[in-house]
Amino acid sequence: MTLSRTVRSTVLTAALVSASALTFPASAQAAPLPPACQEALLTTLDKFPVADFTVPDKVQSGMLDEVGSLTEADQRAFTEQACAAWNTWAAKNGQAVATDLDTRYRNAAGPVCNKFTTSAIGTIKKYAPNVPAETRELEKVAKKVWQNVMQKLSVEATNADCRRAYNGVRTGW
Repeated sequence: MTLSRTVRSTVLTAALVSASALTFPASAQAAPLPPACQEALLTTLDKFPVADFTVPDKVQSGMLDEVGSLTEADQRAFTEQACAAWNTWAAKNGQAVATDLDTRYRNAAGPVCNKFTTSAIGTIKKYAPNVPAETRELEKVAKKVWQNVMQKLSVEATNADCRRAYNGVRTGW
């Protein structure tokens, strides 16, 4: 898995209300990930086969930075039960989620940053209520990562349209 695929998996996972941190390298962990979380690391991207949905480079790098700096308390959300629930849900719903992301991305106007935010937040809001309750602690971590990245980008983006796009979704879902 290349760095780009790992980051893309991270963003998709966050967008789908698992924990975006499911896909950070095990070396960033204080302790080894449980087996179900390792499975999520290796298979989440494959479960969401998007064709058009694209994550801007600045979002990818921001997600990696945030995920790499998760606290030990945040890392404790990565339990066998939570990750197993995520894996089951993602396997059952991945194609529908990917189709939704692609459709929203194709239909969104403006630069890539707006297409990304519009499609990601729309899909998150649509599917978040259906993610298993066992993943709620992971969801809290995903929201934290999302909010921190979008807040930073809403200030630092060089394109005014991108600043507005990131600002519009920074509070999350």
